[in-house]
Amino acid sequence: MMHRRQLLARVLLGCAALGAHGVLCTGVAVAQDRAIRLQVPFATGGGTDILARILAPRLSERLGQPVVVENRAGAGGAIGARYTAQAAPDGLTLMIGSISEIGINPSVSPKIGYDVWRDFVAIAPLAITPMVLVAHPSVPAATPKEVIALANARPGQINYGSAGAGSGAHMGAELFRYITRVDIAHVPYKGTGAAVADLAGGQVQLVFTTLPSVIGLVKGGRLKPIAVATAQRVPALPEVPTFAESGVPDYLMDYWYGLFGQAALPRDIQARLQGALREVMRMPDVMASMDRAGLIPMGGTPEEFTAFVKRDMDRWAAVVKAANIKVD
Repeated sequence: MMHRRQLLARVLLGCAALGAHGVLCTGVAVAQDRAIRLQVPFATGGGTDILARILAPRLSERLGQPVVVENRAGAGGAIGARYTAQAAPDGLTLMIGSISEIGINPSVSPKIGYDVWRDFVAIAPLAITPMVLVAHPSVPAATPKEVIALANARPGQINYGSAGAGSGAHMGAELFRYITRVDIAHVPYKGTGAAVADLAGGQVQLVFTTLPSVIGLVKGGRLKPIAVATAQRVPALPEVPTFAESGVPDYLMDYWYGLFGQAALPRDIQARLQGALREVMRMPDVMASMDRAGLIPMGGTPEEFTAFVKRDMDRWAAVVKAANIKVD
């Protein structure tokens, strides 16, 4: 009995000490010897993975417990999302969610095994980045109009890689196909990193992807940038024109990221994570790393982010229906 009383006293003293430092003592979610597993629903090398690895070390410092990045790729992000949705709502399994598995996948893959608003809560907005069309240097086209002309001259022979069927990269290409009516062939991978590696090696000719996943290869001259899908040119690649400048004014697509947890995640755990993320996102080294990668921090409250996600899901549902896009 005395042993149990002593143990309880130590636990209470520990909670009091943690509370004094702004850390909540809420069940297993704040057990200092248990790691938070930050799910990335794609393989290494893509924008989601890059963002997760920028944030994880600093988030670990602010929370006072390990934050481990876990890549769980497949099905355009659906495998990692499904895993996160089914995990215990204790704050130890979270996900860097994106336009792929949250915004688009539910509209193109009815059998993904999760419902965004039944299974998830949007904890905090993180970042946006432009989509960019890049080509292997051997491709005889340097502008969107030249890509369209090349595809029309060789229908079905120009191929593009993506992070997987139903991913944001895949849908970015499908949107381009729908707007321009070109016939280009899809080569799906289990992540952006693999698609970009094959692009650099000449196995595929084009990739529609996020800026962080290719910015180093573009600046190093190993990939040829064609255009960015933003309204204005991006500071990270100011020499690369927009699609609008290049004669495809309707092609606009930002890729967004946020932190997601299970719908039943307690509010105090959400608040703790939100507070830590606000501090992390203001850190000069984090801001510099994001800027170098072509990631732009997103502002706003969790409620504003939730509304943004719902609007984007509705927009993509309309695009998918109009273009009759289906993924088995």
